Amino acid sequence: MKYLLRHTTRYDYETSVTLSHNEARLLPRNLPWQYCENTQLSITPEPLRQQERRDFFGNQVVYFTLQAIHTCLEVTVTSQVTTQPRALPDIQTPAWESAAQLLAPGNHRHHPVKAAACLEARLFTLDSPFAQKQAELTDFAQQSFQPQRPLLPALLDFNQRIFEEFSYDPDFTTLATPVLEVLENRRGVCQDFAHLAIAALRSLGLAARYVSGYLETQPPPGQEKLLGADASHAWVSVFIPDYGWLEIDPTNGSTPNERYITLGWGRDYSDVTPLKGVMNGGGRHQLNVAVDVLPQT
Repeated sequence: MKYLLRHTTRYDYETSVTLSHNEARLLPRNLPWQYCENTQLSITPEPLRQQERRDFFGNQVVYFTLQAIHTCLEVTVTSQVTTQPRALPDIQTPAWESAAQLLAPGNHRHHPVKAAACLEARLFTLDSPFAQKQAELTDFAQQSFQPQRPLLPALLDFNQRIFEEFSYDPDFTTLATPVLEVLENRRGVCQDFAHLAIAALRSLGLAARYVSGYLETQPPPGQEKLLGADASHAWVSVFIPDYGWLEIDPTNGSTPNERYITLGWGRDYSDVTPLKGVMNGGGRHQLNVAVDVLPQT
């Protein structure tokens, strides 16, 4: 699939801003299944300084400083993205307990051949600000992860259960809503379901990371697609020994395909916040985000 990706973030401030320092994680990654070209980043007002780097997780980060007095900040990224299908692993996966054991501290001494592959993944077994291990999450996950069940079918069942048992409700949660509250009320948005899945998998000793990106949406039958009506999306990637990282989307009960565009990944949302910074002035602000994922011929 070929897409034109366009993402605009606009802040309108109540009073003037005299100085701001910002980080943007808005540039999509080049991956074996995803190629980006003609990527452009536009910032208004024009930054005094602008630098690019890669963070700890390999995401591309743009740092910029504004010193011109302004009451509006607008950041737009455009990119031509080509994606490829991603098939499920054609392997016999080990029992999930075996995978968790390989990721446990100290086990590299007993499995030296697999140590290098598991070392990076081990970071994603640890607690992070939005995804922490909880006994209630262990109980919830174990309905899919029965004793000695192979990891892949357990993951797919777990993914489907979240899709079937939880309701998508954008009015229920905020960024600060705890995962256990999402579990208790069985409602939330893609970000909540990703954090819930990650925390539950980590509670079992598995490695799971947060993936940020976009999903091409389809308009209702007979209607045209509205510009700016798409949105950011979040899903999960889980480490499978002898295979690598498998992505699941608990919001839709599916595994990501060529309709998904990957922006970046980290331990949870806090590692891939699209735009964040500090500033002098501004007062209250209004945020508007417009996203387009437009298929190209």
